[in-house]
This record gives sequence, C-alpha cells and structure tokens, in this order.
Amino acid sequence: MTRVSNEAMRKAKYELILEKARLVFCRKGYAGVTMKDIIEECEISRGGIYLYFSSVEEIFKDVVLSRERRKFEGIRDSVHQNVDFLELLDAYFLTQKKRLLNMSESLLRAMYEYHFTHKSEADFAFREAQVDNIRNTLEEMLSLGVKQNYVVNPNIDALRDHMMFMIEGLSVYSLLGGLTEANVDEQFKQLRAMILAKDVSYENKL
Repeated sequence: MTRVSNEAMRKAKYELILEKARLVFCRKGYAGVTMKDIIEECEISRGGIYLYFSSVEEIFKDVVLSRERRKFEGIRDSVHQNVDFLELLDAYFLTQKKRLLNMSESLLRAMYEYHFTHKSEADFAFREAQVDNIRNTLEEMLSLGVKQNYVVNPNIDALRDHMMFMIEGLSVYSLLGGLTEANVDEQFKQLRAMILAKDVSYENKL
C-alpha cells in the first residue's frame, strides 16, 4: 500500500513539474529558460526537481511528448470509435483555431527555438518523431473520412501533407503577430472544402 502511495505521489509530482514547466516554456520560449525558472514556477526545492530531471532540455522533451500524447490520443480514440468524420474534422479545426489565436498558451515558439539550436542526430530524430506523429494522426483521421464516404480523393497522402503544411504556415504567421480570426476561418473553410471535394479531377492531375 505504501509503495503504491509513493508511486502515485511521485507520478503526481512529475505531472506537476511538467505542467508548471509548460507554462514557463509558453511564456518565455525555450532559449531563455533556466532550471531556476522552472523551480520557482513549481515552488519546489532544487534538490526536489533534480530527483526527476537533470536539465531544462530533458524537461522540455517530456513536456512536448506528454502534450502530444494527450492531443493525438484523443483524435485516435475518436477514429477508433468511428465517430462522425465531419464532427471530428470540425472539432479538430476548432482546436487548431483556438491554438492559433492564443499563441501565448502554445509551445510553438519554444519548439522553434529548440530545433534551431539543437542539430544532433538525436535532435533530428526527436523532431522527425513529432512530424511523424502529426502525419500519422492526420492520415488516420482522413482515412476515417474515406471509410464514411465523406472523402473521395484517393490521394490521402497529399491531403494530409497539405493540412499539415497549411496549419504550420498559419502557426508561423500567428507567431509574427499578423493572424486574425477571419484569416483562420477563411483558410479552414478552403481546407475543409478541399478535403470534402467531390470533383477531384483537377487535384489528381497535380
């Protein structure tokens, strides 16, 4: 019983550190964050945090992986439950819209700073794993649309990549401070129309 309680307490402290660190990374990016910043945000001792993590980089990677796991698992669960594709697609766009219009709550700036300053093979593998996660999740979602006869374009790979690149482009523009709600609505309207297009003869010639 004591062992279970200790494990639960350790897991709770670990999750607390990740959540508090996420707030720091959202606020300050990655490059300027120190262990001291995270320790102060968590309101724990220096020795306490080093029981779990040895560096800012280690914390950052776990924050990113934890957020991605929660985000993508929700979509994949919906796919496996065979929810209505249109509902899932619109929910996905709404989630992305909220993120794009609230960059102060996003890790995107921190992620760009991290990737611009970390160029090892391990760093490249970490970045590619994130891209693969996005790619695979979008592909699963679009495949659900095919299964339910909402998506007739056979070129799922191209649709998937177009979604990914468009949203990434909007993210960069949002970081620069020029993105409006009208911009997001219009781009997602066009993207939705492309995904649900019944006449794909033009796209198939590309």
